[in-house]
Amino acid sequence: MKMFTVALIAIVVVVVAVALRPRIARAELLKEGQIAPPFTTQMVTGETQAPVSLADFHGKKVILYFYPKDETSGCTKEACAFRDGYARYTSAGLVVLGCSIDSAEAHKDFIRKNGLPFPLLLDPGKQIATAYGAANGIPILGLDRRITYVIDENGKILKVYPSVDPSTHAIEILSDLGITNAAPPAQAKPAAGASN
Repeated sequence: MKMFTVALIAIVVVVVAVALRPRIARAELLKEGQIAPPFTTQMVTGETQAPVSLADFHGKKVILYFYPKDETSGCTKEACAFRDGYARYTSAGLVVLGCSIDSAEAHKDFIRKNGLPFPLLLDPGKQIATAYGAANGIPILGLDRRITYVIDENGKILKVYPSVDPSTHAIEILSDLGITNAAPPAQAKPAAGASN
């Protein structure tokens, strides 16, 4: 009888969660051509934390990607894909910024464990995620949705990625921006016995 009661309670919880889900407001996504909402927050780079605002990147293209949670499989896959293509991003003059509701300590651990060379933004009150339509992507858990914006040098939304495959997304952005060989080619070593 106890097992039946527990099962019944679990079913009721799921039904209530599904019924309430549509009532949780989710902001609309920004559209290409719109001005990117300004933000000011703290960014975590390696073991350091410093103030940052979108205005700090005026004159550069910014890849602002929102993800649900540090250390989850999809988020780790996505962050590592950005890490693996990071040289191509920087040589093309692009800035990569990740954003989630995780704490500074969680971000530091995530950066350290995965060798992430780019900053992660703090957004504990979801102000940035709300402004960009990423808040409440997973309402039951209170996590952001996975979405990416490319912001141009003048602060306008250049590209919106509402559906992201964490393992291929970083390369997709480079391809869409026409950046195929942004990283400088590796220097070839001269063959043994070759002369100049």
